[in-house]
Amino acid sequence: MAFQFQYNKTSLNDLGKQLKVREGALPILKNKESALRAEVIKHKAQLKSAESEHQGVRDEGTELLELIGRFPIERVAIDTVDIEMRKIAGVAIPVFRDVQLKFLEILWHEAPHWYPDVYAYLEREAVETVKLELAKRQLAILERERKRTTQKVNLYEKVQIPELRDAIKKIKRFLEDKENLSKAAQKIVKSRKVEA
Repeated sequence: MAFQFQYNKTSLNDLGKQLKVREGALPILKNKESALRAEVIKHKAQLKSAESEHQGVRDEGTELLELIGRFPIERVAIDTVDIEMRKIAGVAIPVFRDVQLKFLEILWHEAPHWYPDVYAYLEREAVETVKLELAKRQLAILERERKRTTQKVNLYEKVQIPELRDAIKKIKRFLEDKENLSKAAQKIVKSRKVEA
């Protein structure tokens, strides 16, 4: 997108202000981009860790598979997922805090002795599943924001700032040429008056 401008001082001042804003924002955007790159790398490692922890809990569940099959799973549901929003490099991402399970009509004093083991497993599995999903969402948010920031840096650095500089240079040349022509015309008029 080429900047629209007129060959006058007002347009020159407007383009100068736009250039100053973009040149001021560019280092900030570059810092944000590098911070987001570092966070993406960090969150990829956290995602791998969350996947391995989730798989570990799943493997633990294979030992309880027969008991889980006899457990009334339809009476267990996730009640609340407590998530807080935290800003990283100016980007709000969800962070896990807690998961609450809800049990419907289970008489614990009449339940078999293995119910607490299955309950503990289901709670760990729910926590690890929520953590895994949040880790995926965090990474997606950070990657999307890093991509947008990189695009903006490239737009400023490779397109808009050079175009603004070029437009300012053209306006300055035009105004200088106009001034030189005006001075030359004045000299011609002056020399004709002297001759007459």
